[in-house]
Amino acid sequence: MTAYIDAQTLKGWLSEPEEIALLDVREPGQFGEGHLFFAIPLAYSRFEIGLPMLVPNKRVTMVLCDDGDGVAERAAERAESIGYENVHVLEDGVGAWKAAGFTLYEGVNVPSKTFGELIEHEFDTPRISAEDVQAMTDANENFVIVDGRPFSEYQRMNIPGGICCPNGELALRIADIAPDPDTHIVVNCAGRTRSIIGAQTLIDMGVPNKVVALENGTQGWFLAGLELEHDATRRHSASVENADLGSLQERAQALAAVRGAPVVSSDQLVEWCADENRTTYVFDVRTVEEFTDDGVAGTVHAPGGQLVQATDQWVGVRGARMVLLDKEGIRASVIASWLRQLGHEAYVLDGGIGALDGVELPGVLQPRIAPNLNAIAPEALANALERDATQVIDVRSSMAYREGHVEGAAWSVRPKLPLASTDPSKTVTLVADDTLVAELAAGEILAGGASVAGILRGGPDAWRAAGLSVIATPDDPADADCIDHLFFTAGRHKGNAEDARRYLAWETALIGQLDEQERCVFRITPAP
Repeated sequence: MTAYIDAQTLKGWLSEPEEIALLDVREPGQFGEGHLFFAIPLAYSRFEIGLPMLVPNKRVTMVLCDDGDGVAERAAERAESIGYENVHVLEDGVGAWKAAGFTLYEGVNVPSKTFGELIEHEFDTPRISAEDVQAMTDANENFVIVDGRPFSEYQRMNIPGGICCPNGELALRIADIAPDPDTHIVVNCAGRTRSIIGAQTLIDMGVPNKVVALENGTQGWFLAGLELEHDATRRHSASVENADLGSLQERAQALAAVRGAPVVSSDQLVEWCADENRTTYVFDVRTVEEFTDDGVAGTVHAPGGQLVQATDQWVGVRGARMVLLDKEGIRASVIASWLRQLGHEAYVLDGGIGALDGVELPGVLQPRIAPNLNAIAPEALANALERDATQVIDVRSSMAYREGHVEGAAWSVRPKLPLASTDPSKTVTLVADDTLVAELAAGEILAGGASVAGILRGGPDAWRAAGLSVIATPDDPADADCIDHLFFTAGRHKGNAEDARRYLAWETALIGQLDEQERCVFRITPAP
């Protein structure tokens, strides 16, 4: 039987020191339009896929919220069916939270975005305008632009001449990017947060160079009427030839210490991982190439800069322990110092990855969803459609469906299944780009009484390759039905100036929305 909790009680629980997993099970578009400050997004369409990693401890207090439409109850049933012991639902959903006088926040990664604004406010992180950077370029001044985002984001658009070095790598690699102490360093991202955190990281590490954040990032650049570069390939070197590792280690460890991020031994880590009453995450914060090369079983790859920028992608339990590791003792210490200021219980593994030689950690929990849908060839599906023997439901993103789908296919998403229009006389064939998402959707359809024939093998690409018709419907589904897509400033990376201005205004206004409970989570501490 579902256990309900009201908004006032939940607000009180969020002030308690005990661990709590507050999960918003609405789809991404719904979440981004307004959610609780501390809520972690885990859409019902992917619920059982993401739950084990986000909430590895099945004893933790879990609260699920929705729009008061019954989706949270459905998710609660799924969580309990796989062993979660302490599941609650926010009564009447996020609407009840707002009705109680509490704020709902637009956007995503809100705590991290708010944190960036607070850092700039508290430390007066130096910044520079796009026009001034262009003037420096025109004057051939000695400066370098460092892009603190992951390489995939950098490649979509970047400041001309910029070099990709994600924030988590800056402390270790900046000496190889800017070996001359007279080189002016400009750190940018797409908006504000990673520009601020990246620049402040270098300042806190005591680099001799002048360091500034590019105000408003790539969005500020195109709003200034300047051209962005696309498909660039410049990135930091894999080597650290110019780095004074001893000095960097000393400084990074001093930052971690003053900000309350202790060092822990591998023995302590093993003991914590065995504690069934607490949640412990073990994150390798190095590059994906390093993790792929020698990552340790039982650890999760979470590139350091993104772990600060989007903590809610990896951590679903508020109040949990996080133990970070790298190889050289620099990156983990810097990231732990940021996470502590964000209000998380972060630690650094003494000895890094080398300390785990011969140590057996619990395995990282994986979804228990066995793919068993029949793979249906495009030609076989075309034949079934011609005989009117099957109904096609496309469970990819609404935007992918709009761009091109099997003619006659209907679009849907798991919370909306089974479709009222499902014909029980026909089987259902699913189109998906993630087999596990399709499996979850199939379960909803079967529960509704329809039968599932299988999944289109190879998706729309295979359908096209077979010479079969794919149609685009730019306005179908209607915007109001696209609950999986966040339209909030969606065009800001496509040159839409209005969306970019709105996004930047949203970011800078976040601090003013905080109540005392939300503000007090941050523990901003000056560098030594």
